[in-house]
Amino acid sequence: MAIAMPLGAYAQQTLTLEECRKMAMDSNRELEQARQKAKMAEYDKKTAIANYFPNVTAVGTYQYNSRNIDLIGDDMSGSLQNMGTAVQQQLDGKMQQLMTAIKSNPSAAQEYMTSPMWQTVIGALSQTDMSAALNQIGTDVSQAFNLDITNVYAAAVSLQQPVFMGGKIIASNKMASLAEELSLVQCDSKAQEVLVDVDNTYWQIVSIANKKKLAETYLELLESMLRNGEIAVEEGTAVKSDILPVKVKYNEAQMLLSRSENGLALSKMLLCKQVGLPLNSEIMLADELVDTFSADAQPSMTARKDIGQILEDRPETKSLDLASRIYEQKYKIARADMLPKIALTANYLVSNPSAFNGFQNEFGGMFNAGVMVSIPIFHGTEALQKTRKAKAEASLYRSRYDDACELINLEVEQLGKQEQEAFERLRMAESNLESAEENLRVAMLGFEEGVVETVVTLQAQAAWMQANSEFIDAGIDLKMNHTKLLKAQGDLGMAE
Repeated sequence: MAIAMPLGAYAQQTLTLEECRKMAMDSNRELEQARQKAKMAEYDKKTAIANYFPNVTAVGTYQYNSRNIDLIGDDMSGSLQNMGTAVQQQLDGKMQQLMTAIKSNPSAAQEYMTSPMWQTVIGALSQTDMSAALNQIGTDVSQAFNLDITNVYAAAVSLQQPVFMGGKIIASNKMASLAEELSLVQCDSKAQEVLVDVDNTYWQIVSIANKKKLAETYLELLESMLRNGEIAVEEGTAVKSDILPVKVKYNEAQMLLSRSENGLALSKMLLCKQVGLPLNSEIMLADELVDTFSADAQPSMTARKDIGQILEDRPETKSLDLASRIYEQKYKIARADMLPKIALTANYLVSNPSAFNGFQNEFGGMFNAGVMVSIPIFHGTEALQKTRKAKAEASLYRSRYDDACELINLEVEQLGKQEQEAFERLRMAESNLESAEENLRVAMLGFEEGVVETVVTLQAQAAWMQANSEFIDAGIDLKMNHTKLLKAQGDLGMAE
């Protein structure tokens, strides 16, 4: 029994092969993922270009500290703060000693008493008080050695411009460009796979639909024979055993028709999935309605291309060639790790507190510039081994590329000969079908006239059925071989 499908849920639509291809290209998830990977590769390329430009960064920080920094101890700080008092006491003591010495010496006392100058000098010294001024100086010095770091602010703007990185930046950019091209080629390869799958399903549906119509025609022939046989039995011109083979074939034809209906429904579900339609959509293919199998309706032989052009157009060879070139750049990147690296640097630093004019709680900054050179010396030959590995990988993909070229050449030659054989097979099947149709026409006329036995007529019908089936298969094989040959030559389609 045929698979039941809801009717009226979706309006039936007729699809051509090109429409199915376009819908599949627009809705295939794996192809969309391949397109996204191509975009990612494009972003990677732009990222690699950024390595040519200077790297500018800005950093800012704030820090709270619970204690300050004292560069001198408490004892020393106290001594500095009382420095004026100590000096004044010593000065007063010395003046007292001086006056005692003058008074104890009569001549000195006489000179002092008769000299206004000495009286003025000694009187001025006796009245001088330096304690406050010196104490203030000591206090200021003590405070200067107490660094206030309660709130610390700092900021820096730095610039680094690569000058020579051993060729790594150039190789990285070339590798990113090649990777982007590789992703596009892989997208094209996936698109061709999608197109081949859609073509396979499309022509499978056309084949099953035509075999379903063939089964219906065969069933009608058997129904006609069965009715005629039953009439003959009723009229007494035949016995029931004469129509038993017809009933057997009739039952077989019904089973064949049921399998065709089930296969057609499942194949259309698969095509709906491939083109992005709901599985229970009602679809009709344009080639179900026309004769697409006769030799005159077939396309001409596929134009053959030069093998060199084929190798340039095939995604597989493009991918392997790009992969080998990518690993060549990877080898250069690995080699760059063994070479010196040179970069220019520049920085502007600002902080609060600052120490550019003593230690002050205010913002102060400075600028510096320089050249940085890095020379690798030894790390267990790690870079050397990475370089050798990358070189071996490049050689491996080049060898795979050569193997792929030979296999593609063989594939194209094989499919070309298969296409010629398919054309010949279709012509022979069409000729056999014409003979089988004529044989069936004569057998049916003879059966109706009663001059041809039932078994002979059934044999003619079976031969006609077989010839039709082989004719359909030959037409489908030719169309599928045409698609395979286009793919083998790299002409089937390009990713959108």
